[in-house]
Amino acid sequence: MMFREKSSCKYTVKMILKKMPNINLPQINFITEILILFLSVKGRMNFLQLERYGERCEQSYRSNFAKPFDFLSFNQHLIEDQGSISSIIAFDPSHVPKAGKCTYGVGYFWSGVAGASKWGLEIGGIAAVDVNANTAYHLEAVQTPVSSPDGDTLLKHYTKILVERKEQLLSISKYVVADAYFSKHHFVSTLMDNEFHVISRLRNDADLLYRYTGVLSGGRGRPKKYEGKVEYNKLRNDYFSFIKIDELNMSFEGIVYSKSLKRKIKLVGVITEKKGKKSHKLYFSTDLEMAAEEVLKNYRARFQIEFLFRDAKQHAGLNHCQARDLEKLYFHWNASLTSVNLAKVLHWENQNEKKEPFSMADVKTFYNNQLMLSRFLTKFGIRPDKPKNKQKIRELMSYGARAA
Repeated sequence: MMFREKSSCKYTVKMILKKMPNINLPQINFITEILILFLSVKGRMNFLQLERYGERCEQSYRSNFAKPFDFLSFNQHLIEDQGSISSIIAFDPSHVPKAGKCTYGVGYFWSGVAGASKWGLEIGGIAAVDVNANTAYHLEAVQTPVSSPDGDTLLKHYTKILVERKEQLLSISKYVVADAYFSKHHFVSTLMDNEFHVISRLRNDADLLYRYTGVLSGGRGRPKKYEGKVEYNKLRNDYFSFIKIDELNMSFEGIVYSKSLKRKIKLVGVITEKKGKKSHKLYFSTDLEMAAEEVLKNYRARFQIEFLFRDAKQHAGLNHCQARDLEKLYFHWNASLTSVNLAKVLHWENQNEKKEPFSMADVKTFYNNQLMLSRFLTKFGIRPDKPKNKQKIRELMSYGARAA
């Protein structure tokens, strides 16, 4: 027997799948089942666990995980169905622990949590961040190879991921936001050549130059372009605009030339005073017309992709894949992150004004309770639609939730 919430989940998934080309009925049923299982099953999320709670054998799940599926298009449709949102594209790699030496792509990758390189796998996550709602929606996760067959560097691989999906990503947003690691010439220039704008952070000692805005002499030789290096302890008041944030924080903005990026950028700095000492952080946008407030707001919203990874790792089994093949790993990671998307959409459905706080732990509890109640009611032949049962079932569905 199906409850309203589970029926709503099935309806949402099937409506999106019917919009996608070349999807047959067996695949529609499998994708629908697997996303509900990722939302419902507590504990480790592997093939043996799926067999225990699902409707198929372990080998059937293994075989279906190897079949290709366009998660980027699915998640794009899921986001579009939420109406117009103010989005940016966030990109960030994430370390996934994996034991053994036989898994495709296993090696040493940087772990931000550990602050060191650790053995395992890495995914490059692409997300659409709703800046106004301050939340991220997963688009696609792509595995990072240990060594590129083309001899590309790690940065070139990350750039290629975004460029290959240019058409679909530009339909969401032209702004790509990434952390300070990506503030390098190749990454920024390649994305600019492909119609994107980049928002990121610079090193605190970045080599920047003032642009010359005076009258040209008209004499022989190359016209004067720059007039000195930007010194952060002696910023020019005639060049930068200063805005006081509060008693201890001040921001400044201006258009400067970056020697490392080899282009003009919109620079936004935040000066913080603590215990009599001043420090600064530098942010930039390749869109020279973007307001300073928007640069800061967009960069800070980038961190929402970290919460997306956190929810998937803690509650949707992102780290639990048993497979060692490239195709099965890809399917598992994207199914895990997509289930977090689906949980957000269903949680905020019909909440047009003030949205309630989202808790993946509570959503997981609700769907796990539904899964168990559905099994018990079916086995005992109890009808959940009877008036005397409705209230009891509603109480049991929220059993164990923090915000019930």
